[in-house]
Amino acid sequence: MSTDKSNPVDDLDADLSYQKAILRSVSRTFALTIPLLPPMIETVVGNTYLLCRIVDTIEDAAELSPETKQQLSKLFLNVVLEKSPVESFVQPCLTALKDYGNQDELDLIAHTPTVLRILHTCSSEDQVAVSRCVSIMSDGMSHFHGKQTETGLQDLPEFEEYCYVVAGVVGELLTTIFSNHSSEFEKNIRGREALSIAFGQALQMTNILKDSSEDKARGVSWKPANISQVALLKIAYQKLQDSMSYILLIPKDELGIRRFCFLAFGLAVMTLSKIAARKHFDDKDELKLSRKTVFAFYAFTKMAVSSDALMKLFFHNASSPLRKLI
Repeated sequence: MSTDKSNPVDDLDADLSYQKAILRSVSRTFALTIPLLPPMIETVVGNTYLLCRIVDTIEDAAELSPETKQQLSKLFLNVVLEKSPVESFVQPCLTALKDYGNQDELDLIAHTPTVLRILHTCSSEDQVAVSRCVSIMSDGMSHFHGKQTETGLQDLPEFEEYCYVVAGVVGELLTTIFSNHSSEFEKNIRGREALSIAFGQALQMTNILKDSSEDKARGVSWKPANISQVALLKIAYQKLQDSMSYILLIPKDELGIRRFCFLAFGLAVMTLSKIAARKHFDDKDELKLSRKTVFAFYAFTKMAVSSDALMKLFFHNASSPLRKLI
């Protein structure tokens, strides 16, 4: 008589080990910030990041037509929502991406079953929030697949919408997860939920502005047409101000959550300030923060998150090039 010797605890440990390892491979920044969160939140936020990264990989595949991207996005969403078996997405996606250059992201797609198994160990409330986030992001990106042009997005409202579906919705997700964990934060954020959208959008605007020269080289722009760089930087600064207000609503005894948010925020502030200090740049590597700067700020956050005054002082000093534009 055969017996099944698999141990669910060992299986979950193996899945979580894969999640941590692939996170380090596909995102140096988030591999630095996500482990700062309390363990239960770390698991669901890390898991959500990987799901969103799969959506991003489909969007970033320059060799795919908008129609193919839309089809793959729909297949992926159906799998996340448990409307289809996971195999219905994995093989078609890997086949479509056979010429894709990033092997780590291909490995992540191949391990979609692993990522989803972890999601299904999270609380039902968190699962609902993650499904909502991935649905809005996947549907939103499908909408924008056909809008990739050299001239950019139509106008500022369309740009805001794009930043919402790719990042603002992540800010909403984080708020839901943090609120599920902390009743005090849930009380603090009530009526000010829009700040969470600004937090996500600020990080996305940073990426769009930082990557603009690289996007231009492949004939794409995610910036709004006929809006100057200075005007975009002013909007980004306003989003950063809202992001600072958002972080200050996180209770001081939730140091891990505060540090997670403040670290991502601070790296965005320093990057946008480098952009604001330059009239022109040809390569995003010119804007890259040095490892020394990143790790110095990482160490600083450990002390700073205990003090609202210290965080606000950092923001005031580090954003000086942005304030000069106003």
